[in-house]
Amino acid sequence: MPAQWMSLLLLLLQMTCYFRSGNCGKVLVWPTEYSHWLNLNIILDELTERGHEVTVLRPSASIFLDPEKSPDLKFESFPTSLRKDDLDLVFLKVVNIWIYELPRDTCLSYWPLLDNLFEEYSISYLSLCKETVSNKQLMTKLQKSKFDVLVSDAIAPCGELIAELLQIPFLYTLRFTPGFKVEKNSGGFIVPPSYVPIILSGLGGQMTFMERVRNMICMLYFDFWFQSLNEKKWDQFYSETLGRHTTLAETIGKAEMWLIRSYWDLEFPRPTLPNVDYVGGLHCKPAKPLPKEMEDFVQSSGEHGVVVFSLGSMVSNMTEAKANTVAWALAQIPQKVLWRFEGKTPDTLGPNTRIYKWLPQNDLLGHPKTKAFVTHGGANGIYEAIHFGIPMIGIPLFGEQHDNIAHMVAKGAAVALNFRTMTRLDLLNALEAVIDNPSYKENAMWLSTIHNDQPMKPLDRAIFWIEFVMRHKGAKHLRPLAYNLTWYQYYSLDVIGFLLACVAVITFLAVKSSLFIYQKLLKMGKKMKNE
Repeated sequence: MPAQWMSLLLLLLQMTCYFRSGNCGKVLVWPTEYSHWLNLNIILDELTERGHEVTVLRPSASIFLDPEKSPDLKFESFPTSLRKDDLDLVFLKVVNIWIYELPRDTCLSYWPLLDNLFEEYSISYLSLCKETVSNKQLMTKLQKSKFDVLVSDAIAPCGELIAELLQIPFLYTLRFTPGFKVEKNSGGFIVPPSYVPIILSGLGGQMTFMERVRNMICMLYFDFWFQSLNEKKWDQFYSETLGRHTTLAETIGKAEMWLIRSYWDLEFPRPTLPNVDYVGGLHCKPAKPLPKEMEDFVQSSGEHGVVVFSLGSMVSNMTEAKANTVAWALAQIPQKVLWRFEGKTPDTLGPNTRIYKWLPQNDLLGHPKTKAFVTHGGANGIYEAIHFGIPMIGIPLFGEQHDNIAHMVAKGAAVALNFRTMTRLDLLNALEAVIDNPSYKENAMWLSTIHNDQPMKPLDRAIFWIEFVMRHKGAKHLRPLAYNLTWYQYYSLDVIGFLLACVAVITFLAVKSSLFIYQKLLKMGKKMKNE
């Protein structure tokens, strides 16, 4: 594109921004990797389309942040002693142990092991954060740029520290909720254990008595012992950097808004706060035509339709035996199957199944011939299935995927399987149940109706709140006053202690008075008797 046309386009974008949302702003981004970046990137692209200037901090160890794939964004790259492979290996190590080794019996069996896994993650990100804020050239450049807001993800700390140093408001966009320790302790999220399942519990929301007991135990362990980050080291670093005593939790608690990538089609209702909005499915969009070869294969399915099978990009090392189990089950159904798989072609692969290294998942789920979706339960895939009303067979692997699938099962739109213990008959029976039983499709369509019946699209809501924070230089009026209270004030322990002390004093005085009166009466009685 000629330079003059590019200049004209940028001018039009600026004018659009002025007319639509007031003044154009300058947005600084502390990003995360993998699917978290894919979701955040959608928001950032929309911001640039509305004329805002978006700058993404990109460490040299970045895995997913590719300037060539996002030409409209400005990347501020800086060196770090960490290598790309270092972060990648840490994340893959956590994922692989989580998928294949971590016990899933109770939270008391797997959370202590998770604690150890997250320690390595915490060390890596703390090192990255130290190198970022100690880079004087970078921080000086950011200070001179005079940003209006910082956007971050609470799962990757440091964004809030950068915002404090630059003295700009910040907000979060994230998926984990409810009960994730950062959100609960720092964001003031209200999580009654009687009917709100703790994150990573795999509970669906409609809990039996024993499940509520389990939920309470898990929440107590989560609150008092579990640490996804080494908070002592982070607290010390934040205090040294800011020159005053503070904590990671306190700094995170200063977020103006929390944009949770979920909604009430996936979640069950629970208490929420005015500075929290649910924007799940912001990446969903209308289906586009499939490539010709893929469309021909889909059309060849006739009235039986197709099944889409994808466990994401993290299961590249599925064992040969497990791959043959999956392939055998898929070969038994009359539907055609499109399977995203990168391993060795299974010996039991049927003629109805085609393997692809990549699938246009959104477009396939939006195709009228798609009957079911076999998924690991990632939030992106779940929301694409909800958006188009496709029932699911869930095979959760790690993270909040167990919770996502548990919620879909509770809402009657999915069947859940255990990846480690799944047999060929288990998968076949689940496929037949979801495809042949119309209730699964009906429930999926009901969720689709809820998802699509909103006064404002999720992406538009996310953009509105970011622009709102820029326009008003924060959103202090939406932050609950609970942020100003200590933990004992929040739980009214000081009030309870005062009232108990009053009761104790009154009781003591009443007893003393009674004893005094009793003794006086006793003396009077003796005196009258003697007389």
